[in-house]
Amino acid sequence: HREVDLFEMIKLLDEVEGVERFCISSIGPNLLSNEMIAFVAGSKKFMPHFHIPLQSGSNKTLAAMRRRYKKELYAEKTALIKQLMPHCCIGVDVIVGFPGETEEDFNETALFRQELDVSYLHVFTYSERDNTDALEIKPVVPVHVRNERNKILRNLGYTKMQEFTRQHIGQTRKVLFEGHNKNNMMEGYTDNYIKISAPYHAQWVNNIVDWKI
Repeated sequence: HREVDLFEMIKLLDEVEGVERFCISSIGPNLLSNEMIAFVAGSKKFMPHFHIPLQSGSNKTLAAMRRRYKKELYAEKTALIKQLMPHCCIGVDVIVGFPGETEEDFNETALFRQELDVSYLHVFTYSERDNTDALEIKPVVPVHVRNERNKILRNLGYTKMQEFTRQHIGQTRKVLFEGHNKNNMMEGYTDNYIKISAPYHAQWVNNIVDWKI
């Protein structure tokens, strides 16, 4: 069997019958090619929703993490996505409290997140793991400082998602509803990952419904 690269696989998946939605998730900015972004912009099955780990808005911290990209590349990729798909949802992973992360590094990260046109953040607090090189990096960020930084970025992420949702109020988008029934309510997500709550209707479960936000 010949090897199939990621972009080839994406193009093949776009032809699969019986599957309505695909999403490109947890792909580093160095692996997300401009061709992939352009393809998704014209695809009917790949949703306008990317989840792209960043981890830090400080190039110093990214280097310490041994990430194979700099924040400038991340900014370029997200700008292209928004240029081709202004309605696209972009999720970001970030780690706070990595060893050696100074207050200045963290502030650089927070400012970078604020400036990026992204939709939500998944914030993780660094925790020590055995047999990792990070254990040798000093100084160690105190746990209470890590938790404070986590809270700051989570609040920023909440604000980002509220802002993204407000931009789409009044639009009709396609929602895929899930089967969970909680107090006669159900939840689903638009093609661009806006969470929708609605009164439970069994006929909507696992079906795509046009919904005015």
